[in-house]
Amino acid sequence: MFQPSQNDVRRFFCDTFAKQRQGQPMAPIEVLAAAWMDEHPEYHADLADVEAALAAVYTVDDGRINPFLHLSMHLTISEQVSIDQPRGIRQAVELLAAKRNSLHEAQHEVMECLGEMIWQSQRSGQPPDGLAYLDAVRRRATR
Repeated sequence: MFQPSQNDVRRFFCDTFAKQRQGQPMAPIEVLAAAWMDEHPEYHADLADVEAALAAVYTVDDGRINPFLHLSMHLTISEQVSIDQPRGIRQAVELLAAKRNSLHEAQHEVMECLGEMIWQSQRSGQPPDGLAYLDAVRRRATR
C-alpha cells in the first residue's frame, strides 16, 4: 500500500498546481487534483510556494483548515466514488450531491463523515468502519 509522507502529499499538490498554471501535461490524478484546487482559490497562495508549504504547521488552535488535508480528502472521496468502495458510496454521494445541488457541497459533508470514521478508528485502535461511514453519508443524503 502506498503511504506518502506529509511532505510527499504537499509536494504533489504544489507540483500539480505549478503544472496546471504552466499548462504542462498532467497525469489523471493530477487533473482531478487540479479540478479540486480550482474549487478552492483560497488555497492557491499555499499551493504556489512549495518551501512554505513544507514548513507550514496547521493546528486546530490556528482556526485555519489545512489545505493539503482538505484537498486530500476531496481526492479520497472522488476515488471512493469512482470505484464504489465501500460499496454503495457512489450512490450515496450522488444522492447527496443531487439533494444539495452541488457535488462540492456534498463532498464537504462526506468529509465530515470520513473524518469521524478516521477519528473513531484512531481512538478505538480498530480498523476504519466502512459500513458506519457509508451509513453516515446515507443518513445525510436522505434527511
